[in-house]
Amino acid sequence: MRVLFLCHNHPTIQAGGTEVFARNLFRELRDQHGVEGLFLAAVTSTHREMLPGTVVQAVGEATDEMLLWLDRFDRFFLSQPDTYGLVTLAPLIEALAPDVIHVHHMLQIGTETIDLIRRLAPRARFIFTAHDFFPICPQEGQLLTTDGRLCHGPTLDGCLRCFPDRGATDLVMRQLEMRDVLGDFDHILVPSEFARGRYVASGWPAERFSVMPNGVPERPPAPHRIAADGRRDRFGFFGHVNRFKGSLMLLQASHQLSEAGLAHRVTLHGGAAYQSDAFMAEFNAALAGAPAATYRGAYTAEELTGLMQQVDWVVIPSIWWENAPLVVQEAFRHRRPVICSGIGGTAEMVRDGVDGLHAPVKDPAGLAEVMRRAIETEGLWSRLVAGIRPPVSLAEAACRHLKLYKAALADATV
Repeated sequence: MRVLFLCHNHPTIQAGGTEVFARNLFRELRDQHGVEGLFLAAVTSTHREMLPGTVVQAVGEATDEMLLWLDRFDRFFLSQPDTYGLVTLAPLIEALAPDVIHVHHMLQIGTETIDLIRRLAPRARFIFTAHDFFPICPQEGQLLTTDGRLCHGPTLDGCLRCFPDRGATDLVMRQLEMRDVLGDFDHILVPSEFARGRYVASGWPAERFSVMPNGVPERPPAPHRIAADGRRDRFGFFGHVNRFKGSLMLLQASHQLSEAGLAHRVTLHGGAAYQSDAFMAEFNAALAGAPAATYRGAYTAEELTGLMQQVDWVVIPSIWWENAPLVVQEAFRHRRPVICSGIGGTAEMVRDGVDGLHAPVKDPAGLAEVMRRAIETEGLWSRLVAGIRPPVSLAEAACRHLKLYKAALADATV
């Protein structure tokens, strides 16, 4: 079987959850199941300079992983108008002759690229994983309004408030284009029931979606920190440092705990690339005001076990509807209970009072109170650790995907 993976970036350049899982899945299918193919990751001039005469570039030493340089993307319409550059893909796709094409995101790639590949590989089965809500939400796929409120589903009037410079025609045309493009896919996957519910609530047919959880590599769990005094007061943040992941909420909560005289420690791990000067100024000010907090910067997958060993809790204070963040699975792999905003995919993955604690969203005081309870409630940490179930492994996720690919191919031959 030959499979083409399309993703909106490569994890060596931008280590987001979608990029990491998609590349891990590709390699697992290759190494453990003999699947051949290509991992094609879109980049822009922000990441790489263009090479003359081609949109394809090498990445590292892997011969089956390449970068697709595309720099004219329209984020509103998810459109990639660089048809001249895209034509250079033709020999590559025709030589690969993929049986399955799995699209993990349309950012940078665009609907035109998908249409081109469909013409170049007419017999291939097409799979799309909706790792977020871009197909239904033009506001960066987050179902979060421009003034920071949670959006329960796109409506024409609601979208016009977020995009006052756009006409209703643009919004309707975008919706029709997304339904047309994704309507041609053989399967649409979502990693959580919550995500499926958001699409269905937006008017998409429920039968078009299948829940397919992501997975993480099986690794020995990090030993729990020795706490001689019995206090479990070390909190860790892992992920992109940006406004939406809630790092500011955590720093403000830590500030309040310090003001109240409660001893604790917060460590933030994650890159802050491509963030605005305004956000970084706000982040640095919040960090300076939280004496118990430390920012350690970006980390690698190889460093994660050692970093997990230093914390008792993993905190995910996101202010938007997370879909199915890998950091929850990574925390559970290392047997760390999770404190998360009690909304969206995190609330689905983390069972309040069983393997973690839910905190009110966008509420530093509420988060601080949950962190206080985590520290001061005798036996709570041990009870939550005992309630943690092993997350879906990468090996299991690969087997489920391979079964789906084979079924799609079998349907095509009927």
